[in-house]
Amino acid sequence: MVHGLVVTGSGLRIFPQNSQGGGGNPLIAIKQFQFRASPAGLFFKPTHVRQVNVSGFAINVPPSAQRSNAIRHEHGDKVKIKVDKIICDDSQLVIGTDKPDKDPRVFQLKHVVLRDLGPTTAWPFDAVLTNPTPRGEIHASGTFGPWDAETPGNSKVNGKYLFEHANLNTIKGIGGILKSTGFFEGYLNRIAIRGEADVPDFSLDTANHPVALATRFQATVDGTSGDTYLEQIDAKLGSSQFSCKGSVVDVKGKGHKIDVDTDVPNGQIADFLALAVNTTPSPMTGLLNLQAKLQIPPGDLSVSEKMTMHGAFTLRQIHFTNPVIEDKVDVMSLRALGHTSNLNPGAPDVTSRMTGAFEMQKGELAFSRLDYTLPGGEVQLIGHYTLDGRQYEFTGKVRTKAEVSEMVASKWKSILLKPLDPFFSKHGWGAQVPIKISSGKDGKPKFGFPL
Repeated sequence: MVHGLVVTGSGLRIFPQNSQGGGGNPLIAIKQFQFRASPAGLFFKPTHVRQVNVSGFAINVPPSAQRSNAIRHEHGDKVKIKVDKIICDDSQLVIGTDKPDKDPRVFQLKHVVLRDLGPTTAWPFDAVLTNPTPRGEIHASGTFGPWDAETPGNSKVNGKYLFEHANLNTIKGIGGILKSTGFFEGYLNRIAIRGEADVPDFSLDTANHPVALATRFQATVDGTSGDTYLEQIDAKLGSSQFSCKGSVVDVKGKGHKIDVDTDVPNGQIADFLALAVNTTPSPMTGLLNLQAKLQIPPGDLSVSEKMTMHGAFTLRQIHFTNPVIEDKVDVMSLRALGHTSNLNPGAPDVTSRMTGAFEMQKGELAFSRLDYTLPGGEVQLIGHYTLDGRQYEFTGKVRTKAEVSEMVASKWKSILLKPLDPFFSKHGWGAQVPIKISSGKDGKPKFGFPL
């Protein structure tokens, strides 16, 4: 008694008042506990306990429809108690839901220290939470409460967090190690979060080329359901800056559905192709303007296999890194201008422009519209391109300023083709010719005429 009273116990379970014979899940379950209090703290009001140590602490908050009966208080005097410190190891908080499309929200709490606990005050805390996907540990500190037992979502929370060494490889199809820091405040059902997240080696399994990704974000999280609403994300991939808005919504029994709107005002196409396309170096360079909608449904497939994206883009100052393709483009530009004196490989490089509308799914890009403009002409195509760069096929037409007879180097061929000029000259262009571009067996592009 000189050093205070020590109480230990195990196997504690507290059931809802309306349960039949203790059936169902207990409201509170504790594998082991121990606390210490002085005689004065026990016999004088309010009851004062110095420290409580708990392991295997589980709280099961039932859905709201069952909550009022399960945790109602009997009339009469309530026990008033103050605790200096509670230390919880390997704990779990489960908040039930009445929504049929939602799973209960589960918080795995590896280590939590709560201080200065009272019935009507906020509790300072320091916690280590285990995050399953991506796998890692979150260290958070701040204040929580007072706890609202009947409507847990109305319980206040604020503080800061550190999430580091998070292995993105635990999300199938994504790679990299994430570090995130930030601040949060609000109520459990509406937590405002401001923070930063960096992945210096972010990659997709379609290419496995690591690219640095850095973000600053503002989001709102419903801690009772796990739904996250991304109000603003300012990101940088490689050297390209872009912004996003969207949501991450829990789907019962399946995982999370991600919907994101993306805006790239002036990025580098090479940064995005390096992330998605399995070719080195990037197939092209240039400036990218993109507006797209990205969706990643729940499921066991890799992100690259299940993600879909559709939108529109503009590429400026295009240069193809494959010398074979760039030579074809350069020669095509010279022919389109009627400059036929030097049509050999190694002609001066030209820059070009591309606009289009696309849809991406199952690792393939499908273009419903692809307009390519270069000095002297333009190309209008439709077709598809696999992200591994191995298969592609486009068909369309080429329009040139020069007439057909002006696009050949031989003077005799030019004379022979002269009668054909009126048949190819259309819509104010010197010539309009059908074209087909496809992947060859050796990986090199094949140019020809569609059948």
